[in-house]
Amino acid sequence: MLMHQGIGLDRFNIIGHSHAVHALFECCCNVTWAAKIADARPFPNRDALLAQADIELLALSRSDLNRAFDAIVHEQVSQRCVTELARIVRARIDTMLGPAEGYPEY
Repeated sequence: MLMHQGIGLDRFNIIGHSHAVHALFECCCNVTWAAKIADARPFPNRDALLAQADIELLALSRSDLNRAFDAIVHEQVSQRCVTELARIVRARIDTMLGPAEGYPEY
């Protein structure tokens, strides 16, 4: 279960850098990847965020990919490849963002 759920894209775009890195780290378990995505904010829409996430996944080294897979061991994967990792990361980003407007803060 992710700590950051339903924060919405607007809120994600304006939260502090370290908070954004932490939220993204939960999606991929790679600090370098998370920092690069956080640095690319603000995103105009969810698709732009997902596209940047894919681009940065492709830039990860084989050892970074292996560490990411080791960290998401409980996820169902058919093979340890970037395509499978991208599928998992996209689903986790969707959970992190929640509905388009995000959930209300309490």
